[in-house]
Amino acid sequence: MARSLEGVLVKRAHKKTKYTQEQIQHVAKCADPNAGPLFFMDNFFMIQHPTRGSIRYHPWDYQTRLIGTYHNYRFSISMMPRQTGKSTSAAGYLLWYAMFIPDSTILVAAHKYAGAQEIMQRVRYGYESCPDHIRAGVVGYNKNSLEFDNGSRIVAQTTTENTGRGMSISLLYCDEFAFVRPNIAKEFWTSISPTLTTGGKAIITSTPNSDEDQFALIWKLANKCEDEYGNISKIGTNGFRAFRSYWKEHPERDEEWAVTERNNLGEERFRREHECEFIINDETLISSIKLLDLQGIDPYEVTGQVRWYEKPKKDTLYAVGWDPSLGTGGDPAAIQVFNAKTLNQVAEWKHNKTNIPRQVKVFTQIIDRLAEESGDINQVYYSVENNTIGEAAILSIAEFGEDNIPGIFLSETKRASGSRVFRRGFNTTHQSKLSSCAKLKNLVESGRLVIKSKALVTELKAFVAYGTSFSAKPGETDDLVMALVLVIRMLQQLKEFDRGLSETMTDHEDAIQEPMPFILF
Repeated sequence: MARSLEGVLVKRAHKKTKYTQEQIQHVAKCADPNAGPLFFMDNFFMIQHPTRGSIRYHPWDYQTRLIGTYHNYRFSISMMPRQTGKSTSAAGYLLWYAMFIPDSTILVAAHKYAGAQEIMQRVRYGYESCPDHIRAGVVGYNKNSLEFDNGSRIVAQTTTENTGRGMSISLLYCDEFAFVRPNIAKEFWTSISPTLTTGGKAIITSTPNSDEDQFALIWKLANKCEDEYGNISKIGTNGFRAFRSYWKEHPERDEEWAVTERNNLGEERFRREHECEFIINDETLISSIKLLDLQGIDPYEVTGQVRWYEKPKKDTLYAVGWDPSLGTGGDPAAIQVFNAKTLNQVAEWKHNKTNIPRQVKVFTQIIDRLAEESGDINQVYYSVENNTIGEAAILSIAEFGEDNIPGIFLSETKRASGSRVFRRGFNTTHQSKLSSCAKLKNLVESGRLVIKSKALVTELKAFVAYGTSFSAKPGETDDLVMALVLVIRMLQQLKEFDRGLSETMTDHEDAIQEPMPFILF
């Protein structure tokens, strides 16, 4: 044996050794292309248990299925609870792959440097604990890399936009991929995935985080296992095999353990970390538990770019809110339509390359349909946000001719110098935004406001506390949300004239609460 630079005993490269017949059989079973990984890990892979010390890795049933998923599918993605052995199982499989698949380049991409170090430590410990006749000879033995005399190597790096760039990867392992910063994860996956097209293998494991990150996107596609003809496949439309385990499958966890963990972690964190539900970490306006329940549906009809979720009905009051934009490719304009009686979402529209005069036409077409199918133009109320760009929208409505738009243009009532002053549309201030956001939160979380749009659900998941208000996370949009906020303000004003609406909209939990301001150092 030879000593590494760390003083750890390793097997010398290209060492000629005479094996017993039993040892030859062991090596042959480990090298078996089908049963090899499980045989190696069950018989020769040692782990460090937190309370029992050094023990042999004997996989539980769900871990056996996990290893089979790693091995039998070219691309696999696994979503598992915390502390259920996903990193340990991966470390054992990576070690087997390096020692028994010659000339392999294995890249470990971890979301943090400490994570990369932890996986490599498990790989090294497993290697050092193996009997000599099983392990490959070592050419290089470092904290972040292992090189064997069969031409294989394991390299561990922190996940960045450039991780693995230029490498010819045989096997990619992404650890806790859901916790890599979204922009980095997206750039990394965009750059690394082409390197796998020549035959490389990929394993992704994580506890869930946000349901809009790169891990979640890959996971969702991996679970779409129907082709265009409805045939069921074992892999998703992206070529990935999805694997999921549950905390109840762990032999050492029971309901008593779950009660204790729930008390320690809280319901949201427990559901995310142990029940593997996509619950958002950010301080969203709508509670993350409620956002988990909001799924959205496909529209029953699409006219132009307007998505209709509910057919307009007679004798029904409608509120139509328009959040305008310049339409030059920047921020989108958005329109929301809600049934004022049931608070059901009826329709929506969003686009970033439609100029203001054309936005007026789309707006009018929506209102025309509502007025025609409801049978009463006085049952359709509409309005527009009049801040900055909104002034141009109001002028465009005037040029188009308000008489050409059925329904009633609803405007905010303000007081100035003791007298009542009217201004077309609704003006958004810090206070009015907080007030309407508080009402929106209450209506959604109480189940009174029915959101049907998947796009709106996506925006709500990114609508978070920012400074002393709420807005979209950087890189996201909130135009559908702001059009909905306008609808909420319209409904609050309309309730003064409609007793039924007043009862629907009134509650005692709309206290305005500013988010804690961010402190920049």
